[in-house]
Amino acid sequence: MEALQAVWSFFQNEMIGMHWLNKLIESLLKSFGLDTTSRIGGSLRFFLYDTIKIMVLLGVLILIISYIQSFFPPERTKKILARFKGIGANCIAALLGTVTPFCSCSSIPLFIGFTSAGLPLGATFSFLISSPMVDLGSLLLLMSIFGWKVAIVYVVLGLVIAVAGGSLIERLHLEDQVEAFIRKANSIDIPQEKLHFKDRMKYAWEQVVSTAKKVAPYVLIGVGIGAIIHNWIPKEFIVKLLGDNNPFGVIIATIAGIPMYADVFGTIPIAEALLAKGALLGVVLSFMMGVTTLSLPSMIMLRKAVKPKLLGIFVAICCVGIIIVGYFFNSIQPLLI
Repeated sequence: MEALQAVWSFFQNEMIGMHWLNKLIESLLKSFGLDTTSRIGGSLRFFLYDTIKIMVLLGVLILIISYIQSFFPPERTKKILARFKGIGANCIAALLGTVTPFCSCSSIPLFIGFTSAGLPLGATFSFLISSPMVDLGSLLLLMSIFGWKVAIVYVVLGLVIAVAGGSLIERLHLEDQVEAFIRKANSIDIPQEKLHFKDRMKYAWEQVVSTAKKVAPYVLIGVGIGAIIHNWIPKEFIVKLLGDNNPFGVIIATIAGIPMYADVFGTIPIAEALLAKGALLGVVLSFMMGVTTLSLPSMIMLRKAVKPKLLGIFVAICCVGIIIVGYFFNSIQPLLI
């Protein structure tokens, strides 16, 4: 048992967490005469370590996920979803959302395509919620920062929000709240050619390059903000605003995340810095969910597809779900960390 625990600790800390990289960067900075315990040295170490770690994990994860995704092009996904009804359709849609692109804006075109194809509205919203909030990449990235318990509970609760939210929208019968041009669109079933391993790897590598170019600026911004929080903002301020003594910390974090635009890779370093400064786990994860699921740019895009009433219900469902999950994480934090 101890041997298995040692292997797992090595995998989590050195392979996923890449602690060896942190030590290497610290040694390099010290060789240049920088004190890594100072604000400037600590900020530089945080920035270099998190940027390199996230971009390396990003490349590996996107390569794997894109290879899996090559088996689920939009037309095939439509056919899979069309086989299921009721809550079963919501569950399958939420699970399929885990193998799709990483940000909410990139998921909305697929949502529009599924809706125009006549798939149940609730199932398409389950997909729209889970796609940015929960993906295979987030599982490993969260594991690298918070450990496997937090990662698994986060993914499970994210899927619960997606299924519950989609099911509620389905029961409200809001089909008339989808813009007419989408409801009347014709879906064209394009046969997918059979791809070989080399074709799928080529597609996966193209996705790595394309996604890396798109998310790199947000990763740099996120890591920069994280470095500032980690080394320049007093711990007392973070604890007062987002710690035990503020019962509204989860609500503040959820609302604060909405105007931002980033994916899980951009929010991880901010969450890591907030947690290190004393913010509660539920507050940190609520912030991540708010940013990835309800970013203002994605809501503007979604407004083109749905009417204000449906958009408002969608935002309200996601906010309530995220806030409930945040307070739940706060209550079980001692069991997870």
